Amino acid sequence: MTVKAAEASGPALTYSKMRGMVAILIGEREEGPEVQSILKISQPQEPELMNANPSPPPSPSQQINLGPSSNPHAKPSDFHFLKVIGKGSFGKVLLARHKAEEQFYAVKVLQKKAILKKKEEKHIMSERNVLLKNVKHPFLVGLHFSFQTADKLYFVLDYINGGELFYHLQRERCFLEPRARFYAAEIASALGYLHSLNIVYRDLKPENILLDSQGHIVLTDFGLCKENIEHNGTTSTFCGTPEYLAPEVLHKQPYDRTVDWWCLGAVLYEMLYGLPPFYSRNTAEMYDNILNKPLQLKPNITNSARHLLEGLLQKDRTKRLGAKEDFTEIKNHIFFSPINWDDLINKKITPPFNPNVSGPSDLRHFDPEFTDEPVPNSIGQSPDSILITASVKEAAEAFLGFSYAPPVDSFL
Repeated sequence: MTVKAAEASGPALTYSKMRGMVAILIGEREEGPEVQSILKISQPQEPELMNANPSPPPSPSQQINLGPSSNPHAKPSDFHFLKVIGKGSFGKVLLARHKAEEQFYAVKVLQKKAILKKKEEKHIMSERNVLLKNVKHPFLVGLHFSFQTADKLYFVLDYINGGELFYHLQRERCFLEPRARFYAAEIASALGYLHSLNIVYRDLKPENILLDSQGHIVLTDFGLCKENIEHNGTTSTFCGTPEYLAPEVLHKQPYDRTVDWWCLGAVLYEMLYGLPPFYSRNTAEMYDNILNKPLQLKPNITNSARHLLEGLLQKDRTKRLGAKEDFTEIKNHIFFSPINWDDLINKKITPPFNPNVSGPSDLRHFDPEFTDEPVPNSIGQSPDSILITASVKEAAEAFLGFSYAPPVDSFL
């Protein structure tokens, strides 16, 4: 669905309903020079994932090298797949219980064929690489291990069931300033950590921000991350989500890690006011607003919040808050003076909101659009139940090295 199509459907499709269609954990995006490529909000599910009829097993000569892994025996049949909790153009996210460990995970199952068709294999491998680096930060989703079959990739991730920040924002319209400050601080901490690894996140939005069972922030979906961006380094790929695109991205100019601080400003603005700062149902008008319209702040926020938003939503990236000393500038801003950053990173600050989930099976904060959907039988098929075709072989070779399991001492 494009933004234009959403407008055409009439008043029943509100901003929040349209935004609510975006899948959790699986990003909907395409990268390229055309503006149209970034307007894509969601797409129909690839039919291959829904095929519940297994093909004949391959002969031994058709077995393929699935890449090096310290956990070479991991396979779909290790899990009970219980519920669909998210979906997107490349696959689905499922709540799964590991049969041997009896541990719950969010397992992201992606179709290789769909990824290759859109030439997104670099993003998927980038996501996997970034996940490997982030596993120990408290506000970033952790990767436990990954593996692949002949036609699918599997990310075995932390299961987070407190709901998307967007879900809660949609229900409450906006947050009081102390709650918005707490979330913004945890998000900034996660972004600062990624920047310390020379990673630019590039796709911060309320749909990619989850709450854990206690109410702490967990940042997900690293498919648009850009690695190896040094302190003064830039990149120029046109990508992101329309409401949160920074002016320099829209101008197709080189941009740096300050693009993440713009997005933090946009998310903070949305938490305080209920809509992104330059939002319009007309995408062309919204882009013009981002590029040319002065930031307008209603008087119902404190001066420190106003000053922070003005600093983060500075159209000139060289003057933006964070341009000189990155996260240090954010951390030292007066808006965050009530925050003890050591206590924050150690989760010693009680979250302002508790999702009150009763346990892993409590799915109240997931959209019934996902959870009411039957789990496809094909999700749990092992490689020996799939016919290895030439295209499947090509898909397997594109993702050599995907499989991963951490050393025992770092396993979460």
